[in-house]
Parts: sequence; structure tokens; C-alpha cells
Amino acid sequence: MTGPFPEFSQSPAELALDPEMLANELAEELLGDPLDDLDALEAEQADVAAECDLGLQLLQGGHDERMQGLRIFCEHRDPRAATQLLPLLEASCPILRMSAVYALGRNPDLQAVSPLLALLQNDSNGYVRKAVAWSLSSYPDAPVMNPLIRALETDIAAVRLWAASSLADAGATGLAKADQAAGRLLQALRIDSEPVVRSNSAWSLGRLYGDLVEPRQKEVVEALLGALLHDTDMAVRDEARLALEQLEDPLVLERLQTLVDEGLLA
Repeated sequence: MTGPFPEFSQSPAELALDPEMLANELAEELLGDPLDDLDALEAEQADVAAECDLGLQLLQGGHDERMQGLRIFCEHRDPRAATQLLPLLEASCPILRMSAVYALGRNPDLQAVSPLLALLQNDSNGYVRKAVAWSLSSYPDAPVMNPLIRALETDIAAVRLWAASSLADAGATGLAKADQAAGRLLQALRIDSEPVVRSNSAWSLGRLYGDLVEPRQKEVVEALLGALLHDTDMAVRDEARLALEQLEDPLVLERLQTLVDEGLLA
């Protein structure tokens, strides 16, 4: 007759302990009480909320107070911030405009798209336009593709390098946009006079690769290989190699290994 509990299917000697499972359990115990972690997270969130409250007050003050408030919203996100950030895009001080642009990249609001694009096209200060090119990566669904392409083709190097990076985000919203962005980035990778722009173009092409049709993917691979082998700047060559490796395409990795075997790559 059996007892009130089912018989073991294995004897105690046959029961194996999973050392990895035990190690994980021990590690979790050593991390401390999860309730303590929760308390710390809640305290941190309360601190951020208080800092954002302060930031909103500072944005209503004078120049120095506004700068302090802008620094807060360049670091933290708060849906209340945009209303006070938008008017600062028209500030006469370029530092205020630039900081407001960065803060609106951190706190995106669709109402900011038009004034940001106007600054990218018309602002006389290169630092402000550079900030816009960076911030537009937070607005990939807005009509930012053509303005970023124009900036990549015609603006100063500091703006071009961020335009190249932001095109990866703008292009990732659809096949047609990805192809358009890739076409311009391929051109920049081949002909831009500044290594940092070519380097960022290589990085963006690697990010866009999965959104491209096969013929364009092949073009990207060949362009990155060309940059890897022939670009005059080491940083560009390194970025091209990293982009190729991160594609995780067996055929591409095989070609890289062949280059290593032939002594063309270290």
C-alpha cells in the first residue's frame, strides 16, 4: 500500500543538483533584499521628480536660471517641459537656443518639429544647427529625412556628422526611407572630406542594413569593405570593420576572415 505521498521516481542518490542554478540563486541572495532595491528606485524617482519640478521653476527665471533648468531637461524627461522649452528656441542667445534644442531632443514633442527644422536651415550658429541635427534623431516619424540629407550634403562638418547619425533613425521607419538614407550615406562614406563624417556614415549604414532590400545590402557591404581597405583614416577603417562584423552575416564574416588570412587585415 502506498502512503499519502507519491513515490519518488528516482532515489535520492539519483537526484542531481544543478550547480549553475544554485550559483544563480546564491548570487540573487547576495544582491540583497529586492524590497530594498524597490525602495531605492522609488527614492531615485522621487529625486528626479523633485529635480524636474525645480527645472520648471528655473525655466521661468532669468538667463542663468534658465540655463540651470535646461541642464536638468537635457538629462531628464518630463512631459511638462516642452511647453516651456519651445519658446526658448527663439531666444536671442545662441547658448539658450542650443540648450533648448538638446533638451527637446531629450524631451521630444511634435510641436517642436517645425521650429527645429527652421533652425537647421536658417540658424546662423553652427552649434545650434549641430544640436538640431542630433535632436532630430528623436523625431524619426516626422518629415526630417530631406532636411537631414540637405545638412549632410551642404553644412559644416560638425553638423554633417550628426546628420549622418540621425539618418539611421529616420531611415529605420520604412523600406523607402531606409533606401533613401542609405543612398546618401553611401555617397558621404565615399566622398566626404571629413573622417568623422565618413565614420558616422559607416556606423549608420550598419544600423540600416536590416531595413534594406538585398541589392542595396550588397552595395552597403561592398562600400564598407572598400572603406575598410582603402580609407586613409584609421577611425573610419575601424568603424567600417565593426559595422561589417555586427551584420553577423556568415558570408561577410567569411570575407573578413579571408582578408585576415591574406594579410590584408590584422
